[in-house]
Formats: sequence, structure tokens, C-alpha cells
Amino acid sequence: MTIFQFLLLLFIIVPILEIYLLITVGSVIGGFTTILLVIFTAIFGTYLLRIQGVATLKKAQTSLNQGQAPAEALLEGVLLLISGVLLLTPGFATDAVGFTCLIPPIRRKLVSMFIKNIKIPTHNHTQQSSEPNVIEGECRRDD
Repeated sequence: MTIFQFLLLLFIIVPILEIYLLITVGSVIGGFTTILLVIFTAIFGTYLLRIQGVATLKKAQTSLNQGQAPAEALLEGVLLLISGVLLLTPGFATDAVGFTCLIPPIRRKLVSMFIKNIKIPTHNHTQQSSEPNVIEGECRRDD
């Protein structure tokens, strides 16, 4: 499955799931209460996101001050961004995934799994020739 097919499937399934959950929850607790709950989760999620974002920013600054690359903090920031988008999207399934990404141990585990699975191309500089890199050519000046 290509990334395009996966995203297409995601854009079809997620709204259907959200509509189903909103109708089901609305029929149990009422429509007005469901709307208030969706608004509350967006506000509460934004508050938690702000706290976690500041903590992640401080973690990145600490890494930089120690002379280390803040890769983990940056990836956590990306997860927080995704979490924020999911929390602001109305619905219970997206809120559940968004709140899950706000839990620091889960977020760190996701980042470490991503780092383990990423393949970074490296350049092998062990084979250096004794000859300098010279490109021969001709030059002509037109005035």
C-alpha cells in the first residue's frame, strides 16, 4: 500500500468513524451535552498541549546548551503538533489519539521507535584518494 492509498483510506474512514461515534454518544448523553464535551476536550487538550510544548522546548534548549542535537525533542515537537491538530478536530476518536500523544512516556516510546526504524544515508569517507578533486575545463571570457 502506497502512502497515497493509505492517506486516502484514512481520509475516508476517520470521518465515518467520527460521525458514527458522535451519533452514538449523542443518542446516549444528548446532542447538546455531546457538543459541550467536544468543545471541552478541544479546550482542555489545547491547555495540556501548551504545557507539554513548553516542556519540550525547554528540553530542546537544554540539549542545545549541552552541545547535543535535539533530535528527540524535535520529534516530540512534531508529535505534539500532530496531537494539537487531532485535538482541535471535532470527534472522539481523534481526541483519543491526540490525548494519547500528550502522555510523555508514550510520546517518548513513539519517538524512540521512529528513531530505531529510520535509515539515515551516510557518506563513507574512509576511501579518500590521494589525488585532489580537480575538474578540468576551458574558460572563455566574452566582453
